[in-house]
Amino acid sequence: MAQTKKKRQRKHRGTQGGRVDPNKRAARPRSRAEAKARARSGTKQAPRGDQPPTWRGSAVRGLAAAAIFTVALLLVFQRTAVSALALGAFMLVFYIPAGYYIDLMMWRRRERAKMRSTDRQ
Repeated sequence: MAQTKKKRQRKHRGTQGGRVDPNKRAARPRSRAEAKARARSGTKQAPRGDQPPTWRGSAVRGLAAAAIFTVALLLVFQRTAVSALALGAFMLVFYIPAGYYIDLMMWRRRERAKMRSTDRQ
């Protein structure tokens, strides 16, 4: 006698070329319990603008700005290498804390605006 019920098959994973995504964490959760566990673990990071500023980020930005400033002094203003490097070092010392505190001020402003918008709702 022929089988009347077909056995349930799993959904085919991967592409026609045979490539299967090795990143299992990005795949859809297989069960409700796994979905809840993934949601509780907090794998999502906050958007970049919602994170408080860091000294490291300010140092990277300050280093890039000071390098551009130094190259501009050398090429555009035709300063000597010693004076351009000295001014570049001074600008680096100035840019890092200035950038950090400006970012901190802007972040606090966004946080206050966010708190006000949640209070109104």
